[in-house]
Order: sequence, then C-alpha cells, then structure tokens
Amino acid sequence: MAALSADEETSVFRALADPTRRQILEDLRAGELSAGEIANRFPISGPSISRHLGVLRGAGLVRERRVGNRIFYALVEERLALCIGRFVSAVCPEQLVFRRRQRRPDQHPGRPVDQRTDPKEGTA
Repeated sequence: MAALSADEETSVFRALADPTRRQILEDLRAGELSAGEIANRFPISGPSISRHLGVLRGAGLVRERRVGNRIFYALVEERLALCIGRFVSAVCPEQLVFRRRQRRPDQHPGRPVDQRTDPKEGTA
C-alpha cells in the first residue's frame, strides 16, 4: 500500500477521534459485520451509525460489500497500520527501536522480554 497524503492521514485521524468509530473498528477486528449487526451494538440510532460508517469508509478504514439489501463492513487493517505506524515513527522513533530490541524473535510481540536472564547463558 502506498504512503498516504497529508489529507488522507488527516481523514484517518479525524475518523479515529470519535469513540464510537474506534469501537466499530475494534468490533470489526473479529471479522466482517453487517450494518445492522454493528448498529445493534450501540445505543444510538441507525442513521447515526450510518454516518459513522460513512466517515470510516471515507477515511479508507473500512470497506463495504453489498449482498442484496444488506451492507457488510470489514476493517482495512493495512491502512490503519500504515497511518498510525508512520505517525509513531515520526514522533517517537526511539520507542520503536527500544521495543524491537526488547523483543526476541521467538517471543510474542505483546509480551515484554524478561531481562533478568539471557536465554543463551541462563543468567543475566
């Protein structure tokens, strides 16, 4: 995926500014959902959810697929990761380098390395 323009990045961050839209993205992480399934998860009106989905679609964070009269939405992970990753790299590159050094290749990315022992030597 190509780098985003300044306007495209702005639309992504505007979309992420709203807690309802962030929750929709989290819900879509588990897989595709219909507009009705998304709306049922929130205590706001269907038209309000449609507007939120329109903002997310406009920012390129979700894609839609129509089947008959139903619309299904899916997360566009690459676009979100590209935008957030570029921003974090620009703002605090030291953190990315620091975190990479803390992680071993055989370790899950979400778990910190136990720095008390060296896996090759058995002790620090």
